[in-house]
Amino acid sequence: MTLRGKWASGIPPRNFTWVVKDQLAMSERPGGFAPTHRKVRREEEIIWLRVQGFTRVVSLLPSPHNLAAYEEGDLPCSHVPLPPGGDVREVLGAMFKDLDAWLAAGERVLVHQEELGDRVMGVVAAYLKWSGRLPEGAQSINVVERLAGRRMGSQGRELVNQVEPRRGPGASGNG
Repeated sequence: MTLRGKWASGIPPRNFTWVVKDQLAMSERPGGFAPTHRKVRREEEIIWLRVQGFTRVVSLLPSPHNLAAYEEGDLPCSHVPLPPGGDVREVLGAMFKDLDAWLAAGERVLVHQEELGDRVMGVVAAYLKWSGRLPEGAQSINVVERLAGRRMGSQGRELVNQVEPRRGPGASGNG
């Protein structure tokens, strides 16, 4: 099937937001979350991500939903199932090291979960804190809230509080 016209460039995922311009973005799951998920919409959103130059999707979903569709759409993906609660420092630490490497290599990365809610916002704000881009938790929360256009709840804030800024070689310290 060959798409023509405006459909050839796809459509952006809902609540798509750049966090670090042209490098790191967040959104709801391509295709929509559970009850509203549509295969055609997912395909159009994957096309849009490819056309926009995205080189990786990071799914925080506990399940492998969408992973096969990303691979079929020739869009590399990484699955980082985020536990529903408790101490997530080990999971986030490993993810943040990978994210740093992908961004340093010039990749354009989208991070998502079912919806653009507290968990995704918290992970992104925690990354900004950990990476040293915004080393204060309150500052990273504030920036992500402004970008997303909504307040972050306690779940997201707890994720940010579990992370300490990286110290020493490799800490970016820039914003």
